[in-house]
Amino acid sequence: MQNESIDIKQYSLGSITSRTKGDKVIWAIVVLLTMMSLLAVYSSTGTLAYKLSKSTESYLFKQIVFIAAGLAIIYFAHLVNYTIYSRVAQILFIASIPLLVYTLFFGTNLNDANRWIRLPIINLTFQTSDLAKLALFMYLSRQLSKRQENIKDFKKGFLPVIGPVLLICGLIAPANLSTALLTGATSLILLFIGRASIKHLLLVMLIAAIPLSMLIGFAKLYYNEAEGKSDPLPSILTKGRVETWIKRVQNFMYADKQEVSYQVQQAKIAIAKGSWMGLGPGNSQARNFLPHPYSDFVYAIIIEEYGLAGGALILLIYLLFLYRCIRIMKKCPYAFGAFLSLGLSFTLVIQAMANMAVNVNLFPVTGVTLPLVSMGGSSFLFTCLAIGIILSVARNVEKAEGEAIPVTTKKDSEK
Repeated sequence: MQNESIDIKQYSLGSITSRTKGDKVIWAIVVLLTMMSLLAVYSSTGTLAYKLSKSTESYLFKQIVFIAAGLAIIYFAHLVNYTIYSRVAQILFIASIPLLVYTLFFGTNLNDANRWIRLPIINLTFQTSDLAKLALFMYLSRQLSKRQENIKDFKKGFLPVIGPVLLICGLIAPANLSTALLTGATSLILLFIGRASIKHLLLVMLIAAIPLSMLIGFAKLYYNEAEGKSDPLPSILTKGRVETWIKRVQNFMYADKQEVSYQVQQAKIAIAKGSWMGLGPGNSQARNFLPHPYSDFVYAIIIEEYGLAGGALILLIYLLFLYRCIRIMKKCPYAFGAFLSLGLSFTLVIQAMANMAVNVNLFPVTGVTLPLVSMGGSSFLFTCLAIGIILSVARNVEKAEGEAIPVTTKKDSEK
């Protein structure tokens, strides 16, 4: 009986391994980043555990559960033929619109923003913008692949693809401007690669620059350089999160003329202490003072513990991920798969770059997390789903390449 149970285990493990296809380098990147996530989250949740009277081991176990669930999502998503995602894209896109509207008016308010819906029974907060981003890029890939013949035409080609982008970004922006900007920028890159007219893209960028210019203008207008602080804003600019946006822009623009924000200050201290090789795993000191060291500012903790060498390694891993996805795009024989793998990879890598830029004070403070590294949540699971879809494209590309190679028989090889 014991031998039979061992054989069953070996068979089940062997069947899973044999069915795991796709780009092996991307699989390795997922494993590396999730292992780094375990170390970073376990090291940075001490203060949070103390405040909530929990143990750091409980957060470590929670992260392990999220990683296990995420890997399962990647595995099962990569087994699905990616052409099926083309059909699902329309349903997800249509469903994401009322979800975003509901979140704006009735969503759970966390950190002064309605970005989440609390799911009943499991009591898990679900960020609807994560679903909307995934649905948008799937839908956008579908539309681009179908409209390649008339993509240069403004009415027949460009409007049907830019309309969904403006709609989703417009619904995300009131609660999460940074995510809306990153989603919009990624969409424009994908449209550029999809052969959209440059003059049409420049027109969209010009229109988007108007509210951004107004935001920067208000930040300058209501900043008192003599006193080194912001002047009181008129009531019309204190609605929603406009006041938060203005103050974040002011903190970034006038960092040399005032005391920098507490988050930025502590992140700089963490990076300075890390130096070249870091303080070592689990030896972070800034984790006790830096807000959200396990999510928004996890990269600063990584640099503190593993030094600039560790921070550079994380950066190179994301760039390698992007390179492998571009490689998949070039090999994919169908436009939908090419756009899908490229769009999803761009959104993950650009999000990672934005998070790292915030941590090293190259970008105003935002609420974006570091994909696959920050503490698990709905964003972590949607990241895994996106990677699973990319691997689905890679698996089918490998299958197509395998079928294209003629099988050599023993007799042929002897000749």
